[in-house]
Amino acid sequence: MSTVFASIPTAVSPASLPSPLPLTDNVVSIGTRSRSHRSFTTPAVERANVFAFETALDVKEELIALSRAEDVNRNGFGEIIGDSPVLKGVLALAEKVASWDSTVLLLGETGTGKELVARAIHRSSDRAHKPLIKVNCAALPSELIASELFGHEKGAFTGAMQQRIGRFEAANGGTIFLDEIAELSPEIQVSLLRVLQEKEFERVGGNRTIRTDVRVIAATNKDLRQEVAAGRFRMDLFFRLNVFPIGVPALRERVDDIPLLVNFFAGRFGERCGKQLTHIEKRSLSALRQHSWPGNVRELQNVIERCMILADGDVLRIDPGMLISECQSSPAPVNAHPQSHRKSQIEAVLRETRGKVYGPNGAAARLHIAGTTLDSQIAALGIKKYQFK
Repeated sequence: MSTVFASIPTAVSPASLPSPLPLTDNVVSIGTRSRSHRSFTTPAVERANVFAFETALDVKEELIALSRAEDVNRNGFGEIIGDSPVLKGVLALAEKVASWDSTVLLLGETGTGKELVARAIHRSSDRAHKPLIKVNCAALPSELIASELFGHEKGAFTGAMQQRIGRFEAANGGTIFLDEIAELSPEIQVSLLRVLQEKEFERVGGNRTIRTDVRVIAATNKDLRQEVAAGRFRMDLFFRLNVFPIGVPALRERVDDIPLLVNFFAGRFGERCGKQLTHIEKRSLSALRQHSWPGNVRELQNVIERCMILADGDVLRIDPGMLISECQSSPAPVNAHPQSHRKSQIEAVLRETRGKVYGPNGAAARLHIAGTTLDSQIAALGIKKYQFK
């Protein structure tokens, strides 16, 4: 197996990749990771991130410096690993919307890489030279999130000893990534709706209206239509966010990317611990393909890190016990031929819905995935949905 790092719009040329190692009866070559591919973050960036979050001093400068530090030597879609048709379809959508200022809504399960897609869209946009400010809406206390997003004036509340710049103000000219958007309180949803509509806000405790030029990318692992129906999310805000939805596929929907991801993580963790694994057991690779991955790419990353810590030789082996406990409450294992199985499954549902994808009675709802994700899969698998109408 040769090492491949897929990227959109361009992929690494085969001539630039290391030569594949010989195969044996029981193991498969992992390959050597390209040294030009940088790790996701450096220790310096991680320290800067902690400092930017904890201090109220010079927030705007700290966040912008952090954003620019993360962008050094990395751009576009190159850090998204995979070559499967369904992933290529998603990245093609992301590439198309990158040059626009439209609001993007990323939908997908936890651990699928929604933040990586958001970062790639920003870096491929005209705003790439400006900051990308990230906000985890679920991680901030409800009583402080207004101050975090919009800033506050001195004396606005107990403990507000000085004026503070909020994330929207820090992101001016650039992009703000609102992760876990479904966790926002109703009060903050109203304020966010105003920013999206009017491009303006006031700091907490202030009366001066501040204009902002920010591109918004939001993400959630929840079905926002269900959240709207349950009264937990504003319908008008949903439609403001749902300008260009992109469904990020679960790992079990792109199992052909697992060998590439294993190779990447093995190289990444090998550098950290001074180990270089060159092969993976065939039965271990088979086990990884069969696992349902409820934690998606993040779960796979954790498994490979565990294996690298335990490895003694140059062969990567997966202890069956690493996956059993995680499989007990997860969906059934992926079919041995996932592409053909998935195509048949989608065609069967489209036949039942007469080609209808969206809506409560559409194929996407029956398959329990976002309509945009299903559209991407239909295109990648070469399905002609109009033949079912």
